[in-house]
Amino acid sequence: MKHLVPRAAMVAAFGLFLQPAIAMDHSAHAAPAAKADKADKQALSEGTVRRLDRAAGSITLTHGPIENLGMGAMTMTFTFKKGVVPASIKDGDKVRFRAEEKAGEYIVVRVEAAK
Repeated sequence: MKHLVPRAAMVAAFGLFLQPAIAMDHSAHAAPAAKADKADKQALSEGTVRRLDRAAGSITLTHGPIENLGMGAMTMTFTFKKGVVPASIKDGDKVRFRAEEKAGEYIVVRVEAAK
């Protein structure tokens, strides 16, 4: 005796394999992680300017944790390029800043007055 599968059941089962590609697109699930990564890449840390030497391109900061570098709170000197530290920033100011590691050196790439 042959087993007969109803035609509607066969079409329904086979139809699952013929879903349009858009139905299987899971890229939207990764969007929040991508946004979090971008936010982390732009996150600012907080600190206080201990010594600013514009001529030498160095700034000494007492800072809290620097999450993007996995660094704890401490006082350390960073280098910076001309134009990164606004002219209004001076010793003793509280700032928000972005530090990055490039070629084994810690560099401040953005500084703004804390609000």
